[in-house]
Amino acid sequence: MAATATTAHLTTAGPDWLSVLQYDPSAPLIFTRFFFWGFFAVVLAVYALVYKRNLVRSAWLFVASLFFYWKTSGLFVGLLAFSILFDFLLGRASEASTTLLRKRLVLATSITVNLLVLGFFKYAHFVVDNVNAMLGTTLAPVNIFAHWANAAWDAHFVENKILLPVGISFYTFQCMSYAVDVYRGQLKPVRNLLDFGFYVSFFPQLVAGPIVRASEFIPQIQRPYDLTRAQFGIAVFWILNGLAKKMILGDHLAVNFIDRIFSDPMRYTGFENIMALYAYSLQVYADFSGYTDIAIGVALLMGFTLTTNFNSPYKARNVADFWKRWHMSLSTWLRDYLYIPMGGNRGGSLFSWIMLSVIGAAFILLTGLWWLPALYLSLVAAFVLVGRFVPSATQWVTTNINLLITMLIGGLWHGASWMFVIWGGLNGLGLVVYKAWKRVSPWEKSTHWAAHAWMVFITFTFITFTRIWFRSDSLKTASAILHQIGNNFGMSVMGDVLWAFRSVFLVMAAGLIIHWLPESFKQVYRERFASLPLWAMGLACVLVVLAIYQTVTAEMVPFIYFQF
Repeated sequence: MAATATTAHLTTAGPDWLSVLQYDPSAPLIFTRFFFWGFFAVVLAVYALVYKRNLVRSAWLFVASLFFYWKTSGLFVGLLAFSILFDFLLGRASEASTTLLRKRLVLATSITVNLLVLGFFKYAHFVVDNVNAMLGTTLAPVNIFAHWANAAWDAHFVENKILLPVGISFYTFQCMSYAVDVYRGQLKPVRNLLDFGFYVSFFPQLVAGPIVRASEFIPQIQRPYDLTRAQFGIAVFWILNGLAKKMILGDHLAVNFIDRIFSDPMRYTGFENIMALYAYSLQVYADFSGYTDIAIGVALLMGFTLTTNFNSPYKARNVADFWKRWHMSLSTWLRDYLYIPMGGNRGGSLFSWIMLSVIGAAFILLTGLWWLPALYLSLVAAFVLVGRFVPSATQWVTTNINLLITMLIGGLWHGASWMFVIWGGLNGLGLVVYKAWKRVSPWEKSTHWAAHAWMVFITFTFITFTRIWFRSDSLKTASAILHQIGNNFGMSVMGDVLWAFRSVFLVMAAGLIIHWLPESFKQVYRERFASLPLWAMGLACVLVVLAIYQTVTAEMVPFIYFQF
C-alpha cells in the first residue's frame, strides 16, 4: 500500500528541541521511527570521541540507554535503575559472603525481589481478576508506587491501574541470570556500577531482547573497540534486513489481512481463518526476528556482539528442533535456569511437584470441576505405585512433567493471560508427544527430500495451530476461528479469496521462499553485501528505505514483543 502524506513510521513532523527531552507515550523511541536513527547518530558521534576509554564508553552508553528507556517507557526508567543498583549490590554481597548459606540467602533475595517486581507489574491484574472470578469478590489492584508518589508530592498518578513497563520481562531475566551465574561461580561480579548498568540497559536489546547473558556480554565491555570492514558491512545488512522484515513483510500482512480476520473471525470463511493463521506465523517471525536483526546490527556497529536469537525456525523438522531455533535466548534461559534445576531429564524435584500442585489447583478452581481433586490424587497414587515396580516409568513421567512446567511458565512469561498458558501447554504437549513418536516414526531418520518437506510442513502447521491462542484476545475469538475452520471452510470461494488478497499471498510466498533458502546461499549474499563499496552500500540503504516508504502503513504497527 502506498504511503500517505503523513506516516507514523519513517516520517516525523520535526519536533521542537524541547520536546526531544520529553516523554511522549504516543511516540516511543523505536527502530521504525526516523527519530531513533537521529538519536543513534548522536550516540555514535559521541561514541567516536570516547570509544578508546572503556569506562567512559560504558558511562556514555549507560546514559544513552537510560534516555532511550525514558523516551520509550517514561518514569519506569526509575524501576530499571532500581533493578540495576539492587542486583549490582547483591552481586558484590555474594562475592563478599564467606559461607554457602550467606551466598544462598543473597541469591534468594535477588530472585525473590526480581520476581516480586515482575509479578507486581505484569501479573497483579491477572491474579486479582482470577481471584475475583473464583471467589466472587470485587478486589481491585492498587498501584502502591503511584499511591506513595501522590502522598509524597501531591501528584495525580492513577492508583487503580498498574501499567506494564516496556521490556521488564527481558531485563528482569538478565538480572536473575547474573545473580545465578555469580552464585554458581561462573562469573565474577562486576566491580563498576557503570559497566553493570550498561550491560542491563544496553538500548538495542533492552525492550525486546535478545536476553543477553552476563557471561557472554560483560567480557566484551573490557575489550578494546574493534570493528572490521566486513563486520561493518554485516551490521548494515542486518539493520536493513530487520527493517525490511518488519515493515515490508510483517506490517503488510498484519494491516491488510491478519488484523481484519482476528477482529471478527465469524465474518470470514474457515479458509481465510487458516490463511490468517499461517500469515500470523510469518508476521510474528518477521516482526520479532526483524527487531533482533536490527538490534544485532546496531550493537555490532558499536563493537558488541549480541546472541543469535533465531535460526530459520520454520525449517524445523519437529517441535523440539523448532524450540532450538525460535527465541533461542529465552529457550536456553528456561533450559539452564528452570528446566535443568528442576531435574531436567534426570527426574523430578520438590519444585516440580510444588509447581504441578499449584497448576492443578489453579485449573480446578478456575474450571469449577470439583471432581478433579479426586482424579488428580488417584493419578498421583497410581504414579507412586507404578514407580515402585517400574523405576524407568517414574523417570519418564517426571522428565515430561519438568518439560510441561517449563513450557507453561514460558507461556506465562509472554503475558498475563490464560491464553498464553494454553499456548505454552500445547507446545509442551507437542514436545512430549514428539519424544514418544520419534521412537517409532518411519520418517525420523529419513534424508529423502519428500520426507523432510513433510516433516517441516507438519511442524509448521502444528506451531501455527497453537498460535490461535497466542494471537486471539479471548477464548471466544479462538473458538470462533476453530468453528469457522470446522464448519464453514468455504471451498467454493477459495479462488475468490486468493484473488482478492493476491498481494498478501504473494508477500507470504516471497517471505517463505526467502526463509526456506539454504543457509549456505544466504551466507553468500550476506558476505557479498558486506564486501560492497561504501557508495554501493549507501545506494542499497536508499533503495531499501524507498521500498519501505512505498509499503509503509499509515498507522504505526508496534513490535509484537514490546508487550512482553
